[in-house]
Amino acid sequence: MTDEMKELLKAATVKGSYLMYKDRPLVREGNTIIYGNMEDDYVLQLIIMNEKEYMGKNVPDKIIVQITKTDTSLSDGERIVKQDLKTGLSEAFELGIIWLERLIGA
Repeated sequence: MTDEMKELLKAATVKGSYLMYKDRPLVREGNTIIYGNMEDDYVLQLIIMNEKEYMGKNVPDKIIVQITKTDTSLSDGERIVKQDLKTGLSEAFELGIIWLERLIGA
């Protein structure tokens, strides 16, 4: 997760100008989607690896699902808690939310 994305998530919880889902910010930058509060210990990160055409539009196909720690003192590799590869945004997001809610006790 880039420093810019961290700042976007922090701003999302303060300003409320980003899409909120289940009271948590949902931010997309390029092929990366971050879901969660930076004040929590963990956030969900979805990395869109490729897209496919569906009804004339490109939609996410293969997606890496990651639960990452928000502790910025750790290296990127140390921050990854769980990871999987899923097909389709819906399946990836659903799995990621389950993992995230279990870890943060929501």
